[in-house]
Formats: sequence, structure tokens, C-alpha cells
Amino acid sequence: MTRRAWALLLVLCGTIFLEGIDVAMLSVAVPSIRSDLELPTGTAAWVMSAYVLGYAGFTLLGGRAADLLGRRRMFLTWLAVFLGFSMLGGFATEGWMLIAARFVTGVAAAFMTPAAMSIITTSYEEGPKRNKALLVFAGTAAGGFSLGLVIGGLLTQLGWRWVFFAPVLLGGLILVAALRLLPVEARPARRGGAFDLTGAATAAGAMLLLAYGIVRLEHGFDGWRLTAAVVAAGLLLVAVFVTVERRSAAPLVRLGILRKASMVRADLGALLFVGSFFGFQFMVTLYLQELRGWSSLETALALVVMGVDAVLAPTLTPRLVDRFGNARVIFGGFVLAIVSYALFLPVGPDWSYAAMLPTLFLTGAAFALAYGPLTIAATDGIEGEEQGVAGGLLATATQFGSAVGISAVTAVYGLAAGGGGSPESTLSAFRAALTVPAVMVVAGAVITAFGLRGARSGKGGSDGRTPLETPRPTAARPGAVPAG
Repeated sequence: MTRRAWALLLVLCGTIFLEGIDVAMLSVAVPSIRSDLELPTGTAAWVMSAYVLGYAGFTLLGGRAADLLGRRRMFLTWLAVFLGFSMLGGFATEGWMLIAARFVTGVAAAFMTPAAMSIITTSYEEGPKRNKALLVFAGTAAGGFSLGLVIGGLLTQLGWRWVFFAPVLLGGLILVAALRLLPVEARPARRGGAFDLTGAATAAGAMLLLAYGIVRLEHGFDGWRLTAAVVAAGLLLVAVFVTVERRSAAPLVRLGILRKASMVRADLGALLFVGSFFGFQFMVTLYLQELRGWSSLETALALVVMGVDAVLAPTLTPRLVDRFGNARVIFGGFVLAIVSYALFLPVGPDWSYAAMLPTLFLTGAAFALAYGPLTIAATDGIEGEEQGVAGGLLATATQFGSAVGISAVTAVYGLAAGGGGSPESTLSAFRAALTVPAVMVVAGAVITAFGLRGARSGKGGSDGRTPLETPRPTAARPGAVPAG
């Protein structure tokens, strides 16, 4: 790729890195925030959950807005909002201020991330160059989360407010560079002459309710009636949304895009894989801090090896994809994750770090193999005017996956622990909760295997690609960044 193409990719990767470290740093800082502001447990939990609600609730709308209103415009606008509310969070003196700031920050990420991904998929020639760009993008996201754990531990020692201020400094540099490097594009014409406001409202409402219902799963059977009512209301709004889209002259989401089996399979795979990854990381963090008594910084340093995906994703994974295709590499990532989680299931009360290291390394390697190719499969073969919505669907799947993974392991842990507080019962509860990520990656492996079966039965393309892949045109789209 040319220097300008690399510079543009660096800016876009900087944004996803910013999002990754923001989430990771806050997860480390929450105990200090709770102590300093004297927050009740429920309020402290909502400091994290508010971001998930904002992100999951508006990602689909954010992806379509990038297609209809301009990718550059959405990226720059919402990056500025992200930075502004991150700074406001650092000045918060009450729990509700933090929750409000985190919710708006999540909404900003919901618009910013699909815009960044669609800029990649429309600026780089479809094929190996775009694949490499997406793999670097995915690896940077995971690397940001892994490094964010360590950075968050260090900044929390200086004061938890730095966890909010530090992203502003990095994001300011990214914003200045983006103003110079992002390609100027003509404002897309709106089909039908109007924006689908009804579809946007029902989509956002449905996603918010479903995300809230999923977050409430961590309470187990406590308040299950409210949880069931919220989920039912969310599903009802989904049905309303589908009806609205069928009748709209300019739908927010063209329902025909959901008939693309490879995209749907990739989104489901991403939901399950990301959910298992975050659920596993959450339980390992609890194990190290609550059962072993490690500090937040010691825990962060222990988990940093999972950031190996930031190295493998842009170096090893592209070669494997070129040689074996997306489907086989994705399936290999799921299988590696199954092995990784299985190795940790018999965790003991006094395991050495050396005993944990193989699982932590393999988990990072599995992420490198699966997540990047899933990103490629979720956007490959989609028309340029719908790349934003494809990115929005993928981001929605990953956000719901992370919410499902963390809520499910929390619920199982709470049910298994019961009222017992002994080390033995606590360890037993940890082991029970760790089965959740294992089940999720097994289900993901089964979904991925459908693509492999299609290839073996001759249902793949004539060029040997699996149904997770699509033939690639040889010519670049008009306006694409020269990949050199």
C-alpha cells in the first residue's frame, strides 16, 4: 500500500484502539471509582452497562447513517462527541453523571465505529489489500483492549479520573490527523427523499430494550418478570421494525441484505466468539482478584499476553487467509478457543501463572485467527452503499455478544455460588461459569462448519471459495485509495 493508504489506515485503527483502551481502562478503574464516589454496587455496575446500552442500542442506526449522511461526516462528528463526553466523565462528582457520560460515549462509538469500518471497505480495493486492512483493524481493536488493562491499572494508581482524560489526549491527535487524511466524499443521495425516522426509532428502541434485558440476565432469577417483560417488549419492537422496513420506500435497513447467508453466519459467529472471549476474560479477572487476591495491576499484567493477537492478526492471519480461505481460518480460531477454554476448566485454587499461561496465549491466538476473518466475511461482497449497515450489523452482533457473555457467566456464577462463601464453593462456581464461554465457542464452531461442509459438497464457488467468501472483482471501486 502507498504511504497515504497506510496513514489513513493508521488513523482508523487509532480510533478502534481508542475505543478498546477506553473500555478496558474503565473496567480496571471501577473499584476505585466506586470507593471514591461512594457508589452503591448497582450504580457502579451501571457505569459499565450504560456504555453497552448506548453502543448496542444505536450501532445499527449508526451504520446506516454513515451510508446515508456521509462516512467522513459521521466519523468526525461522533469522534468529537466521544472525546467530549469522555472528558465530562472525568469531571463527574456523582454516579448519575458518570452513567450519563458513559451512555452518550457508547452512542458516539455506535456511530463512529461502523463509519470507520465502512471507510476501510470503500477506500481499499476489495481483495488481499482490503483483507489486510481489516485484519490490522481487528487486531488493533483487540490490542487496544489488552494494553488498556495495563494502562488502566497504571493510570488508576495516579487517579481514576485519568482513565477518562487520557483517551481525550490520544483522540485529539487522531481527530486532527483525520481531518487531513479522510477522503472527502459527495453526500449520498437519500433514496425516496427522506430519512427513515420511524425505522430509526423502532430499531433504536428494540436494540436498547434487548440490550437492557441481556444486561439484566446477570441478576439470575431475581426480578425475572421485569427481565422477561423487557425482552418481550424488545422482540415486539423488532417485529414492528420489520413491518416498517417492508413498507418504507427508503428503509433504514434493506431486509434483503439479511438473505446473504455468509454475512449472517459471520455476524452470528462474531456474536458467539466475542461473547465467549469477554465472558472468559471477565471470569479470569474475578478468579485472580477475588480468589487469588491479586491487585488490579497484577491482573492486568497477567492478562496482557492475550494481546498477542495484535501481533498475529496483521502478520500471520493474512497469510493463512490467502492460503486456506476465510472459513477454514475462522473454524481454526474457534477450535483453538475450544482447546484454550477446556485447558482452564479444571482451574485450581493455587495455580501458578505458568499453568495459566498456555490458555491465555491460546485465547489471544484464537482471537487473531477468528475475529479478523469474521470481519472480512461480514462485509465481503456487500455493495458500497450498504457497507455502513453491514458494519453496523457486525458491530451490533459483537456488542450483544459481549453483553451476553458477561451477563451469562455472571448469572451462572451467582447461581452456582448460592449462599456459600467458602473458597471451595467459590472455586466450584468459577468452574461452572467457565463452561459458558466453552459452550458459546462450540456453538460458533458448528455454525462455521456449515461453511466448510458447503465447500466440500461443491456448493462453494468455482474458484474454491467457501460460502463465507465471495468472488472478488479485479477492479477497484471508484474513489478507492490506491493500494499500491
